[in-house]
Amino acid sequence: MIDVRGLRMTYGDVEAVRGVDLQVATGEVVALLGPNGAGKTTTVEILEGFRTRTGGEVTVLGADPGDPPKGWRERVGIVLQEPVVEPQLTVRECLAQYAGYYARPRPVEEVMELVGLSDLGDRRCGALSGGQQRRIDVGLALVGDPELIFLDEPTTGFDPSARRAAWQMIAGLRDLGTTIVLTTHYMDEAERLADRIVVLARGLVVAEGTPGSLGGRDREAAVIAFTSPSGTPLPARFGAAERDGRAVIRAERPLPVLRALADWAEESGAELGDLEVRRPTLEDVYLQLVA
Repeated sequence: MIDVRGLRMTYGDVEAVRGVDLQVATGEVVALLGPNGAGKTTTVEILEGFRTRTGGEVTVLGADPGDPPKGWRERVGIVLQEPVVEPQLTVRECLAQYAGYYARPRPVEEVMELVGLSDLGDRRCGALSGGQQRRIDVGLALVGDPELIFLDEPTTGFDPSARRAAWQMIAGLRDLGTTIVLTTHYMDEAERLADRIVVLARGLVVAEGTPGSLGGRDREAAVIAFTSPSGTPLPARFGAAERDGRAVIRAERPLPVLRALADWAEESGAELGDLEVRRPTLEDVYLQLVA
């Protein structure tokens, strides 16, 4: 679907994108992560055909988005950060208006069902909640029956319930075989939705991989942490570090360490309060990558 080689974008003396390589396969959901100024928005705008690149080779749906052939834009759906709904139109009217721009649109009633707005077809867009308006935005991107959809921070400002509903909707698009490029600042969103994550920093791709393996996350040692026992020093053989009143132990194989800890605690009468065992989170790895 997308093949990018050596993408560069310069604004005067500022090199916003410095040789990005990116490939997206058909039916894949790829999340682009990165801090503000990393080059995410510039890269996506070039892929969408809204910005002319300084250099590099870019192919989207088999064509150069900087000079696309007739009909190319009908194959691409875009959800921008800000809602673009017409407040005076009903949901059905808004979708029907956009459907009229396409030669072979998806049926409006089908789109409303896909985005969870079947019961609100006669409601004016301006009277809907922010989350419901966001659903219309996704519906407008779907109504042309695109092969590829760009979602730019689709759940920014959502409450937890609305975010979960949006995730279900996006997962439904994946089930339809739609290819999705997603930008987000939420680590849990990327972990839940993406088949693959690409991290940009300082205009470069600094890492890519599945949510579970990004940055070697799957090979990192586990962290065992618990409230330090009062009055009962932890034996040195555990190699624990002290952090904010908690004992922290790193272990490649946590189970034998946990067994030894439990045996020691039972013999000494010590409590291992708030015991937790975890691998590095996606956020832990991400912060290391963009530092």
